[in-house]
Amino acid sequence: MSRRFRGQSQVLPALVALLLVGGAVAFAQRHNTLAQFFNGYLKADASGTARTVTQDVAARRPLVKIFLTGALDRNHQQIPIEKAGAVRPGEVVSFTLNSVNQGSAPAREYRAVGQIPRGTSFVAGSAAGDSNTRVSYSIDDGKQFSAQPMIDEKQPDGTVRKIQAPVSMYTQVRFEWADPLAAGGKLVTSYQVRVK
Repeated sequence: MSRRFRGQSQVLPALVALLLVGGAVAFAQRHNTLAQFFNGYLKADASGTARTVTQDVAARRPLVKIFLTGALDRNHQQIPIEKAGAVRPGEVVSFTLNSVNQGSAPAREYRAVGQIPRGTSFVAGSAAGDSNTRVSYSIDDGKQFSAQPMIDEKQPDGTVRKIQAPVSMYTQVRFEWADPLAAGGKLVTSYQVRVK
């Protein structure tokens, strides 16, 4: 590989990262509508209220569809994200994940993962499901999940100790169940994020 192309291969990832950071900064500097802000997030996960994400598990064909809806909490009302207009720092968005098994067999070890969009922060204690729902969080874009993610904190004496990660570091919230999602079954989970 020539020197010219070797140098360009290192620049491209840096440019992509700069564009991503620039997009987050641009959001903070101007008022976008909530629908525009979450547009990339919704496309990546469940694309608003109309589109579904399908998880097809082998065996006798479970077919789980996830329906994602979002609403902005404003003036003690829930406004659908597509009708919310301009979003302001401090406003809270409530997401609901409806998982429906439309297949003919149970979905074993089923998990639903909700994204915490850039420019928002998870609202502590807002993850909810039924009494059998286990909730865990990721701080590394979904590589690892834990009920209490931990980070290293350097102490004044130079030692390092583990402390609980602040919710502002959360990137995903995961819901899972010990029992399979039966054919025809439905699970509803929710969580909230606050606009930075």
